[in-house]
Amino acid sequence: DRADSRYTERRTEEQVQRSVDEAIGQEPRINSYALVSYLPDPLAAFLNRVRNGITGDSVARAHVTVLPPRPLWVDPELVWDTTKSLLQELPAFTVDLGEVEIFPRSQVIYISIQSGVRELVALHKLLNAGGAAFEEPFIYHPHITLAQDIDPAQVDATFAQAAQLWKAHPYSRHHTIDRLTFVQNTLDNHWRDIDTVDLVSHALR
Repeated sequence: DRADSRYTERRTEEQVQRSVDEAIGQEPRINSYALVSYLPDPLAAFLNRVRNGITGDSVARAHVTVLPPRPLWVDPELVWDTTKSLLQELPAFTVDLGEVEIFPRSQVIYISIQSGVRELVALHKLLNAGGAAFEEPFIYHPHITLAQDIDPAQVDATFAQAAQLWKAHPYSRHHTIDRLTFVQNTLDNHWRDIDTVDLVSHALR
């Protein structure tokens, strides 16, 4: 049927793209996409140092995820065009970062979002539709990941270290969500930026 045909086409496109990536010496991309808002420096640089300090192998830039990783079974360019058209008319908004917490089920250590949660949840609901729709394994909970896939024996110590470092940081916890970036993962779990879109600035409203 049509769904099977689209699936086969997407698999063929992925195989071709992977061959091209390998031929030009780039990490092969995979069918895993997300939408994120990167945090600005110096806060982002600080959080990157914290994450590398407590896990030793973090390569992703500090960010707030709007659409968690998902496969796309239609042309990613079409999905992005639709997403971008929705976002270009939406206003920028601010978030305030909270404290270091932990998801009990996944044992992911993260920084909570204190204000701006309602806007992020509404944005996620708007965009998790059409070609970008995906049944996510967890209820959407805006946050900033600090550490995941931790040795269970090290979870408590890692949490305490992260909380101590975050408590001592000198930077503002206030952040404006005004630009979103469409990203794609690779076989080596290195996320690549594909494109960005700016939300409407408060100054232009």
